Amino acid sequence: MAIERPIEELTVAQAHAAFLSGEFTAEDLVTAYLDRIERIDRSGPELNSLISVSQTAVDEARRLDKELAESGRLAGPLHGVPVVVKDQIETAGLPTTFGSIASGDYQPEQDATAIAKLRDAGAIILGKTTLPDFATSWFSTSSRSGVTKNPYDLSRDPGGSSSGTAAAVAANLSLVGIGEDTGGSIRLPASFCGLVGLRVTPGLISRAGMSSLVKPQDTAGPMTRTVEDAARILDVMVGFDEADDYTAAAVIAGQGGPYADALRDATLTGKRIGVLRQAFGDNSDPDGAAVNSAIEHALSSLRAAGAELVDITIDNLEDQVGFTSLYTTRSQSDMNDFVSARPSVGIPSMRHLIETKQYHEKLDLLEAIVAGTEQPTDDPHYVERLLAQTAFQRQVIGIMATSKLDAIAFPDAKLPAPTREDIFADRWTCLTYPTNTVIASQLLFPAITIPAGQTAEGLPVGLEFMAVPFGERALLALAAASEAALQGRKAPAV
Repeated sequence: MAIERPIEELTVAQAHAAFLSGEFTAEDLVTAYLDRIERIDRSGPELNSLISVSQTAVDEARRLDKELAESGRLAGPLHGVPVVVKDQIETAGLPTTFGSIASGDYQPEQDATAIAKLRDAGAIILGKTTLPDFATSWFSTSSRSGVTKNPYDLSRDPGGSSSGTAAAVAANLSLVGIGEDTGGSIRLPASFCGLVGLRVTPGLISRAGMSSLVKPQDTAGPMTRTVEDAARILDVMVGFDEADDYTAAAVIAGQGGPYADALRDATLTGKRIGVLRQAFGDNSDPDGAAVNSAIEHALSSLRAAGAELVDITIDNLEDQVGFTSLYTTRSQSDMNDFVSARPSVGIPSMRHLIETKQYHEKLDLLEAIVAGTEQPTDDPHYVERLLAQTAFQRQVIGIMATSKLDAIAFPDAKLPAPTREDIFADRWTCLTYPTNTVIASQLLFPAITIPAGQTAEGLPVGLEFMAVPFGERALLALAAASEAALQGRKAPAV
């Protein structure tokens, strides 16, 4: 049967209630999303957010509907939930391209651990989403898929590198999505597309089966329209995995109960939020002023809802972020290790992509990575960078402890989503775009972005909250209370 009510802005809880009441089935929901993909992604606005669409999703939904009819119970916490997945993460039964024209028709034999967890929970992988080649940009430019459009303004970019996941979830082409974040690749596109994007402490979610840029700081994570849905997805994805020894972090995090439970009775009353004005844009720039205005309005709303705001300063912030960056020191080694373990991908190294010109012309980060060292220890400053990173962590944790902060807040980027014209004219490149998401990434801190509101032109602006490692429960509660106070998401008119 056709779903009678609109599916735009549907949540996991609402979908499950509908399944249990018989209002509609998982098959109905999958079919409705596939129809929207055809009308909005493949034709009409042609967002170009999906590289491939599952041919088995309807059959999987029918099986789940049959199980529900027979047992009267949902098969798992994500029963019948359609999920789109960044095509950087391996999926059995669907090609995985890594956004690269050089990857051919590579199809993994097994799911990445995180994807297997989603399927075990009852989720249905609806399709794979676009990204720049091997996730090496803040923008959507890909040798495989070209460019993806921002559903709020089709002339603008949705952000990267989880470009397609952001555009698809924002445009209601799926219930939820999965992205990946090294320096901000979940949070930046989420902020450009009016979404919630969660970066967890690295290692809470297994990276087995996911290509990495900087392995110690990479993580997959949820991209959703609500904080509650992000928590529900996180509850399924976390856990120790023998195939990724970094998931020792999941053991350290302990069993504090479901992350979704942390949202109960979430409040801003008594919460202390550090405001990092160093990360704000230039008010003399109209674009910077537009972002600042939206953020200032959001902060005022948080204060009115009971939060206490404290201006803070991080000494030598730009210098510390710059020196602790490991892209040109470590990325080439980590990326080469990944592709060399998969000879069927047909890409022997990142240098091979540059030498054969099998990459998008606007990927200046990929060029810089290959121009850098092949092994981390070839960088004479490698040890100094690692020591500087731990000093950076201690400094920021000290600031939070001294000021008794629950989180630090700032805009995800100093500017709204750029136009494709500006990207192709090199007004902005990956290496020059003023994003703040790298702060949490290089500190190895968890962070979440929520919609703060929109500019006068209707472009979404994201507000990022950063917390101490393993502080996800408190961070999610703060984000949920802030979400309720701001009501910042407005669905795009596509």
